Amino acid sequence: MTSTRRGFLAGFSAITAATIASDGPGPSRALAADRRSSRTDPSRPILIKGATILSLDAATGDLERGDILIEGSVIRKIATEIAVSGAEVIDAAGKIAIPGFVDTHRHAWEGQLRRVNPNSADLKNYLEGTHLSFATKYRPEDMYVGNMLTALGCIDAGITTIIDNSHNSRSIDHARAAVEALRAAGIRAVHAPGAPLAGTWQKDSWYDDLAKLQKEKFGDTEDLVTLAMMTAPDAEQWAVGRKLGLDLVTEFFGKEMSDMLPAFRKAGVLGKDNVFNHCTGLSPEAWSLITESGVRVNVCPRSDAHWALEAGFFGYQDALDNGLRPGFSVDNESAYGGDMFTEMRTAFYLQRSAAQGRKLRGDQNAPKPVGMRDVLRAATIDGARVAGLEHKTGSLAEGKQADIVIINANDINLYPSANALGTVAAAADRGNVETVIIGGIVRKRDGKLVGVDMPKLRRATESSRSYLFGAVGFRDDLFAEEFALEH
Repeated sequence: MTSTRRGFLAGFSAITAATIASDGPGPSRALAADRRSSRTDPSRPILIKGATILSLDAATGDLERGDILIEGSVIRKIATEIAVSGAEVIDAAGKIAIPGFVDTHRHAWEGQLRRVNPNSADLKNYLEGTHLSFATKYRPEDMYVGNMLTALGCIDAGITTIIDNSHNSRSIDHARAAVEALRAAGIRAVHAPGAPLAGTWQKDSWYDDLAKLQKEKFGDTEDLVTLAMMTAPDAEQWAVGRKLGLDLVTEFFGKEMSDMLPAFRKAGVLGKDNVFNHCTGLSPEAWSLITESGVRVNVCPRSDAHWALEAGFFGYQDALDNGLRPGFSVDNESAYGGDMFTEMRTAFYLQRSAAQGRKLRGDQNAPKPVGMRDVLRAATIDGARVAGLEHKTGSLAEGKQADIVIINANDINLYPSANALGTVAAAADRGNVETVIIGGIVRKRDGKLVGVDMPKLRRATESSRSYLFGAVGFRDDLFAEEFALEH
């Protein structure tokens, strides 16, 4: 969660197959196949037929029934009817096509720690169950497994893009493993390596390693995985990232951090390349400075309440009141699930509850209740803007990347569907995500992930968990009420 001032990581070096699974090939192929798997001809166009289309794009609009033509990685055409020969046809009748969800703040390395501490009630306890224990023992192969689990879980739930806040990057090897897992999974990601909060790590070379990482592995502008820098609220670190042209991702909340902003603004170091997570409990002046400086913000509907950040209430309304359109973020899965459907619903009801409370108390400035389209925007195009990827993803428009999710509204929990927005934002869940396409590649088809060796993934996961649990003295108890170590 909160970063420190000491720095963070970066870089890559080789990781052999033996570090991931003794019976498989190299890491980019060990657990997931980075290919179109079920397609015999990758150059063959894809035609999505007969979908209800929620484009989240003003020019495209919404179509009660329409087609989407994909050529290569790009959406070539959207229309009520498209005729093209030789295309692979996906029958989407009775289904809803939306842009892939964008999670603007996810700690992907924690994948194998899912629900290790579900009753955690504050930030200190979260840290005890992650950064101050397991994180200190992570090897490169554990980073790989965590990122792979998270990325595949995201794809399965219709999240096609994440900002990966990788604040356990202990060495060059750890960094490479994290990035290789994201690439192998096939997710679109902004990878932001960041400082571990405890334990030993290669902190002396982190500035040089970040530059090395960028030079060696991030030259391809068409790569699904791009680079950012996870930082503390620290002008020196920001200067390093800006020299490399990187976005700066920072955990930011509370009075102490609010009070830093006037000096940052005066020094001219607050800008559009800053991405602030959480934004809970910020002062009115802080929000004004964020808005004036063009800082991009995301809010955490569940996380802030779960770990009692500040008053425990997310900063969605504050952002809206200041004319901002924040993205939504899951944060991590150490206590709860990793889908965007739950974030949308949590945000919808928390905002409405707070707005109604203010109205009932006679507040003449009580905000209007948000609608289904508002929360769907926050989970898609607004999130893409936070990630700096709105030109590529977050909406369905001709010329943009084909990051598309098809929700089966014929499923019994959704049928009959009287309203597409309500079906997606208020009723659908991971099980209704039938098809996921990222950059024109089908990653989930007929409700199942494509090209994933689940037995091998399970073996790698169990091996990583066994090592980590033993290393810190954690006894796996399926009915534990609290997090505890044996020593």
